[in-house]
Amino acid sequence: MHKRNIYLVGPMGAGKSTIGRVLAAELHLDFRDSDKVIEDRTGADIPWIFDMEGEEGFRDRESAVLEELASGQGAVIATGGGIILRQKNREVMTASGYVCYLTASIDQLVERTARDKKRPLLQVENPRQKIIDLVALRDPLYRETADFVINTDRRSPKTVAQEISALISSAR
Repeated sequence: MHKRNIYLVGPMGAGKSTIGRVLAAELHLDFRDSDKVIEDRTGADIPWIFDMEGEEGFRDRESAVLEELASGQGAVIATGGGIILRQKNREVMTASGYVCYLTASIDQLVERTARDKKRPLLQVENPRQKIIDLVALRDPLYRETADFVINTDRRSPKTVAQEISALISSAR
């Protein structure tokens, strides 16, 4: 049985939640989505939290939820794209589990997020440029934190989950 958590990090649209569910089922682990936990706790969706509390308020909630999720063992945890912005969050994840950075091309990220209105950072005039800017800012942090880097471009969630499972098995 896995004792360490498995954290999925990466930009919006990389497939963290979808792949996380498949991976958790494959490994017979619990699945947690940090954004979903925040929404369930507040009774409000992420865009509303951003509107009312700003990004900083959301990040405070996100850090608190991460600390709580990290205290458990053996779960697959899909995180929000910006969770790696805070050094403390990076430390919490690396101390309590494997960190898998899910990457995808800009084209894939744009395609996967194009119709999703629940992504407050993409509610701008040029969402493609926003994704480019976010990836440029966050990629070094994802790479610094990650145990594994997995590209999800044009790959099925099952295939990616199997790759992560194999990587984690060989790391133990």
